This record gives sequence, structure tokens and C-alpha cells, in this order.
Amino acid sequence: MPTDTCRSTSTSTSTPTSTAPTVVGYRALLRNREFAGLYAGFTLTVAAGTLSGFALGTLVDRQTQSPFLTAVSMYGATFATVLGALTLMSVADGSRPRRTLLALQCVSFAAVAAQAVPGLPLAARFGLLLVVGFFQSLATGTRMGLLVEVIPDSAYAPARSLMNITSGGMAVLGYAVGAVLLRHLSPREVFIVAAALTGIGLVLVWATIRERSIRLTRRSGLRETWTANIALFSRPGRRALLLNLWVPNGLIVGCEALFISYDPELASVLLGAGSAGMLLGDLTVGRLLTADQRRRWAFALRLLLAAPYLVFAVHPPVLVATATVFVASAGFAATLPLQEQLLASTADPVRGQVQGVESAGRMTWQGIGAAIAGGVAQYLTPGTTISVLAAVSLTITVFTRRACHLGSAHT
Repeated sequence: MPTDTCRSTSTSTSTPTSTAPTVVGYRALLRNREFAGLYAGFTLTVAAGTLSGFALGTLVDRQTQSPFLTAVSMYGATFATVLGALTLMSVADGSRPRRTLLALQCVSFAAVAAQAVPGLPLAARFGLLLVVGFFQSLATGTRMGLLVEVIPDSAYAPARSLMNITSGGMAVLGYAVGAVLLRHLSPREVFIVAAALTGIGLVLVWATIRERSIRLTRRSGLRETWTANIALFSRPGRRALLLNLWVPNGLIVGCEALFISYDPELASVLLGAGSAGMLLGDLTVGRLLTADQRRRWAFALRLLLAAPYLVFAVHPPVLVATATVFVASAGFAATLPLQEQLLASTADPVRGQVQGVESAGRMTWQGIGAAIAGGVAQYLTPGTTISVLAAVSLTITVFTRRACHLGSAHT
């Protein structure tokens, strides 16, 4: 699942969190050719990632019967995203973002296609996951840097909302289609389908995005990446925002990573319910609420994300479990107001990198959450582990509320 900042002092002080009455609709966004290209490429990337992750998780579960390895196989790519954030994320603000994005997506395409090689050892499969995760983090930063150039600031929240909704929708469809495909195809053949979707997304980006070679940027490299990252983490308010964007979400994704171990036959239903709930939450929060309302509801949404999962301690009936996951996943929409606040405190020259770091950290914590969940489930039942992780997520949210509020006030 999910599943994603002070303006320079020499530039305008307008931010995406402005409460101006101007409302940008989804149709208006999609009439923007470049946004439509970014959106379509992103959509196919999510669909391909969902299919390949589900196929790999199923393959590993069949071969090993290990909750830990199964959980890590589904979310293992996220471990490498932090490597991209710490080393080369400054490429997200490079002078030729279109060329960079295409090159990174080519690498991801090759890595996904390689999963379809017959008889590939599990060690090689996990190695490919790291490759995908590393380059995915850089591609996300580059894509988000392009996003804020091809749309006005007032359209940022609707654009991110639409992309989050699509992520949830593609995940619902991906898990459903993946479950059907795996009844008739081998995991290897599902990997081929995922590679094809990745390739189509690559072609769409190539055909629709224009190069921005006149962008004023720093040089890309390790030194520039670290300089911007140190500045990002130097302010307590930003650290609090990042903590709340990363850790509670990551622990709940760890809960989702145990669905196959919890009930292999029910897993696709639970994963689909979670994606549907996330879709509904993002649609409501991103499209129907104002910026001020989003900020006011952010804490309640973070509580909603974790609290319902406590019911898994008593191994609820199928309908209750499905409804629980659906309702809780609406809480993932809390990321949108936090992302707005982070972008509002980011200088223009590093906005791609900062958004890339935020996304990479969030994805990395998804991998950490999956690993923690899988490790604990080796000793406790999957249902008990899910409730324990939910309790920890809830505790972190409650005890960091004040710090996050102060961080928002000082952005």
C-alpha cells in the first residue's frame, strides 16, 4: 500500500496549502497533456508493481511456507528506496528530468522482466527487488519534481489525491486480477504481464512529457544529496512530519503483509478491501475537504488507520475482518495533509528531492514494517501480530501528536 518543504525566500510565498477558493477538478488536470502522461505512467507502474508483488509473495509462500520471507518478498523493494534517498536523490532535480525518468523506468522494466526468468533462485529474486526499490525511489522523486512544474500550486492537492486514488484503485484491481491470473497462470507468466505494463507506461511517458532543459538546478551527486538531506532533517517540525508520514503507516503495511500468512484464501479479498478503503479515503479527503479541513482531520485519520486492526487479536469472521481493513485503510488519507505541509516548507530548487525522500522513507518503512511483522509472526500467530503492530502504530501517533502539530505551525 501506500501506495508519496519552505519555499525559497526569494520566491513567491504561495503554497499548495492555500485556502483560496479556486478548485481544480480531475478532468481539468487530465486535459493537461503532460500531467496525463505522468498520471498514466504512474498508473501502469502501480498496476505492474501490484501484480509482480502478489505473484512473488505467492511464489515465495509456496516454496518456503515462511511468513517472514513472504512478507519481505511482497514489500522487500522498499528497503532499497532509502539507499536512493541517501545517495543520488538529487538527480530528481537535475537539468533533464524527462531523460532521467525514462532511464530510471528502463532499469525498472528490465528488473521486473528478469523476474520471469525460469528457475531463478530466490536470492536473485530478492536482489532484483533491491534494484527495483533503489531506482523506483529516484524515479518517484523525479516524477514528483516534474509534477509541481506541469501543474499550478493550486492543483497540487487534487493531483496528489487523484494519484493516491488511482494507486488504491489499481491495487484493488491488481490484487483481484492477480488472484484470478494465478489460478490459470504461473507466477512467471504473471511477471511477464507486469513487465508488459511497465513497458507501456515507459512509452507513454516518452510520448507525452517534454524536456525541461532550462531548469535551474544544482549539480547532481552524493554531496548535493547529503547537503539537501541535512537541511531537511535540521528542523524539528519537518522531522515530526516525516515521522508521522513514515512510521505509523509502515507498521500498518506490516499488518497487510501478513494477510497471506493469516489466511491464504482470504488474502486477496483483504488486500483488495484495504486498497478500496484507501481509495475512498483519498477521494473524500483530497476532493471534498478544504486545506484547513484536511489539517484538522489529519490526527483523527491517523487514529483510524490503526485502531480497527486491534480486532484481529480475536480472529474475527471474514466479513468483520474485511470491513475492518476497509474502514481502517481510509486513514491512509492522512498522508495528503502532511505532504502538503511538507511541500509548503520546501525551497523550489530541492522540491523534487524532498518529495522523493519523503516517498522513499515512507516506502522504506513499509519494508521495515513488513520485516517486523514477518519476524514477530514467527513466534506469535499472524492475527496477534497484526493487533500488536496496530497498537504500536496507535501509540506512536498519540505520543507524537503535539510535535507534529508544532511542526505544522512552523512550516
